[in-house]
Amino acid sequence: MKTRNFREYKVWQDAVEYATKVYEVTSKLPWFEKKGLCDQLQRAVVSISSIIAEGAGRSTDSDFAHFLYMALGSANEVETQLLISKNLNYIDLEHYNMLILNLTEIQKQIVELIAAIKNS
Repeated sequence: MKTRNFREYKVWQDAVEYATKVYEVTSKLPWFEKKGLCDQLQRAVVSISSIIAEGAGRSTDSDFAHFLYMALGSANEVETQLLISKNLNYIDLEHYNMLILNLTEIQKQIVELIAAIKNS
């Protein structure tokens, strides 16, 4: 059985930091969105790092890669919800661009980790 320390993965570290940024931005969303788009966005962004951590605990590389694909799916969900938030003018363009830039880096890291696992 492989042992992986999820805390050592840069992508996990970045995803945790990113979730904190998204929480800061979503705290400013309109009150009527707190049980809608805000909750969904917060759940999706937290799931990126959580799924990476869960996958790191799996015994095989293929299982870990499967969880990384799920984390990538959550990242794509976050990207969609951020776009909707921007389109509704809940998030200004500056914050949106910063969040998308950070998210793109996390998505890239996930894809690269999947490739590294599959090639090992």
